[in-house]
Amino acid sequence: MLSFLKKVISYLTNNFHNENQSPERIEKLNQFEDLISYRFKNKSLLIAALTHDSIFRRNENEPCTTSPYERMEFLGDSVLGLIVAEYLFAHFPEKAEGDLSKYKSNIVSEKFLAIKALNIKLGEFIQMSDEERKNGGEERKSIIADTMEALICALYLDGGLNKARQFIHKFIIVGFEKDLFSVDMINYKSILQEYTQGKYQCTPQYVLQQESGPDHQKTFIMEVYINSKKYGQGEGPNKKEAQQKAAFSACKRLNLC
Repeated sequence: MLSFLKKVISYLTNNFHNENQSPERIEKLNQFEDLISYRFKNKSLLIAALTHDSIFRRNENEPCTTSPYERMEFLGDSVLGLIVAEYLFAHFPEKAEGDLSKYKSNIVSEKFLAIKALNIKLGEFIQMSDEERKNGGEERKSIIADTMEALICALYLDGGLNKARQFIHKFIIVGFEKDLFSVDMINYKSILQEYTQGKYQCTPQYVLQQESGPDHQKTFIMEVYINSKKYGQGEGPNKKEAQQKAAFSACKRLNLC
């Protein structure tokens, strides 16, 4: 392995000792290894990948310079891009470059990675600050998608490209065509707006119907109206996602999807 990668591994090993983890944390890490069917030779790499940088902040608004989390995301993102491009190139020989690029862009996107991370309940295994967890960090798309990339980096550094490839094929690429057309991936608000502007020369109006739950675990219910007539309703952990679900409901009613 290149000397600079050895230095990276040495740094992570020296700063994320397995011995420093509580028995409960070690058990959690073992459970995760069982889940992904891979045992890390250097557990420090897994610990680093699953340690969110909020752990190193004294307060939530303070930038973090201690954690390698973002650097691992960077390398993991590059490895992911390579493996996805490799897969698409081999499995879709009839597709033009533009189609392959569109597929790749969607698969490596935050939205898509978050869907795949939720499938394996990745958020439950991330070590983060109590404040971050209280604020819904376990399911926050940006956090779990970034952790997916950091995990790919850890797999690459520990087991090489083939181990990273196996994980990506099994937990990210599998079923990607179906997932790309899920409600979480398609911008139904844009579809609905394009339709209403063309047909009625107006835009959909979204109205908050209900807001409930504690501050760190809110639930919003939004309704969408076209020319003062209700066409759909959606629920989500924030207004944006609730609007997206409401737009999806309206699109189904209007046979737009």
